[in-house]
Amino acid sequence: MSKIVNGASLKPRSGARPKSIVLLLHGYGSSGTDMISLAPQWQDALPDTLFLAPHAPQRCGMMGAGYQWWGLSGFAPAALAAGAASAAPAIDAFIDRKLTEYELTEADLALVGFSQGTMMALHVALRRPRAVAAVVGYSGMLTGTAGLAHADLAKPPVLLVHGTADPVVPIAALHMAESELKRLGVAVTTHISHGVAHSVDPVGLRLGRDFVSDALDRSA
Repeated sequence: MSKIVNGASLKPRSGARPKSIVLLLHGYGSSGTDMISLAPQWQDALPDTLFLAPHAPQRCGMMGAGYQWWGLSGFAPAALAAGAASAAPAIDAFIDRKLTEYELTEADLALVGFSQGTMMALHVALRRPRAVAAVVGYSGMLTGTAGLAHADLAKPPVLLVHGTADPVVPIAALHMAESELKRLGVAVTTHISHGVAHSVDPVGLRLGRDFVSDALDRSA
């Protein structure tokens, strides 16, 4: 299993010991250094939160400076499911280490992903032994749900945000994910960003911040 050993982080603005963790999972060819740029915009609402943005364990062959959770060669459902499954153990191990280190539980953890990071956030969150506080997925997809329809499925609340002008992951991916999550009994909220491409606009950032803040408040 590949191990996550580096990345970026932002300590709680309050200066206190973290009461919660937001795990930021970057997209294909990006890095934790890029993804952590979201955190300062959320700190006012989450002053006691530790933001962690690890680099994926693999260097991205297509983009020398970036990382990948797995080698993304296409969007065939079977390939996406296999890729997400292959990368999940590293994220699960990282989560376990950090929850132990800070004496926190899944109820104190939110997963936030972008693109391939959204695929990972959803894959991991639905398979954890206990539900995390929230999942926010930007410009991503839901992969590999076969075999998930069982009574003890972790069902964290999910927010999906997607741009209508996304040329990388079509907006249809949001609708498919929403339908499948509802079928599984997961509470899902969606927001469509009109005219937005493969990125996150200020409205999407604000909605994600509020969704995570509310979820962590509820589970505190």
